[in-house]
Amino acid sequence: MSDSPAPLADPHLVFDAVEGRRDLVILGSTGSIGTQAIDLVLRNPDRFRVTALSAAGGRVALLAEQARLLKVRTVAVASPEAVPALREALRKEYGAGEQPPEILAGPDAATELAGSECHTVLNGITGSIGLAPTLAALKAGRTLALANKESLIVGGPLVKALATPGQIIPVDSEHAALFQALAAGKRADVRKLVVTASGGPFRGRTRSELADVTREQALNHPTWAMGPVITVNSATLVNKGLEVIEAHLLYDIPFDRIEVVVHPQSYVHSMVEFTDGSTLAQATPPDMRGPIAIGLGWPQRVPDAAPAFDWTKASTWEFFPLDTEAFPSVGLARHVGTLGGTAPAVFNAANEECVDAFLDGRLAFNGIMDTVTAVVEEHGTPATGTSLTVADVLEAEAWARTRARELSAKATAEARA
Repeated sequence: MSDSPAPLADPHLVFDAVEGRRDLVILGSTGSIGTQAIDLVLRNPDRFRVTALSAAGGRVALLAEQARLLKVRTVAVASPEAVPALREALRKEYGAGEQPPEILAGPDAATELAGSECHTVLNGITGSIGLAPTLAALKAGRTLALANKESLIVGGPLVKALATPGQIIPVDSEHAALFQALAAGKRADVRKLVVTASGGPFRGRTRSELADVTREQALNHPTWAMGPVITVNSATLVNKGLEVIEAHLLYDIPFDRIEVVVHPQSYVHSMVEFTDGSTLAQATPPDMRGPIAIGLGWPQRVPDAAPAFDWTKASTWEFFPLDTEAFPSVGLARHVGTLGGTAPAVFNAANEECVDAFLDGRLAFNGIMDTVTAVVEEHGTPATGTSLTVADVLEAEAWARTRARELSAKATAEARA
């Protein structure tokens, strides 16, 4: 393992580390990651300054408020139709004589911001649409605080071709945990990575008991407050499958040395087992501001970024093996990760379509993984590997989305017949 290439995320290497205040660009600023990152920035104005924000365009009042509080130069929205409402929201936020920020709009606006002048780009966009901004930030030489796991998963070879070792700092709680634990040892001494999973709201249920779960039940996560897509992914454990692929790509560890263990309390965010038998675990109460602070500030830590444990109070921490029959998503993710090429993009795109269908009441809960599995099987062995291109990814995603919609509609029609 010591002869392997340097991993994308390496706590021993820090790309362009600087002292003093860092200029940031936050992509996905009105989402869960973005709003928590802004809370962290506003509490640490001596450490961070935000120069630009991007959002989808559905929450323009919040975006305008963020822009004023942070005094940013530029805001971007993916939807051009949101521009009139954003201009009006900015007009209400900014007083007479104050200069509102420049507005960028369109599907490439976030990508343009990702390549703009700054120290760190926080990619908090949800979904594979985050790939182009990820590539732009890396190409521009920015440190990338990566919360958009999908961009790495669907475009792994593309990201690896551009990233300088240590240029990516992971923001997922699990990968921020692995990142910190790996700082305690050498890569050659790592035996395995252990990724923890809460088990979601349906831990302990059999596959048959999952057949009739509702949208509301799936969105009722026991430990984390997240957006609807990520919450459903946590309920199916697709999120954990994506994280296994991400861990493989970030840390250059083979799939057979990455394990998943269920930990309902979500206190231990992941662990690294070393060859001497030692296991190092990173633990905090479930709060994403800690991982965000690692992404924005490493190698410095941000004091009081997130709550710590009260060790004067008794608590119980439990660990269980993963039920692969009820939750086959992790095994399928390992399969597509091993295939490489466009297979992870097909897996992710099909899942996004099926989650949308489930949230709209057009697909049963178990139908999510049944449909994703069928789409992956139809896709077969990808023709592209290390020669993967953005066009390959987009074409595979488009096919997977279309096929997932067709199969989910067929499954729903058959269930109602």
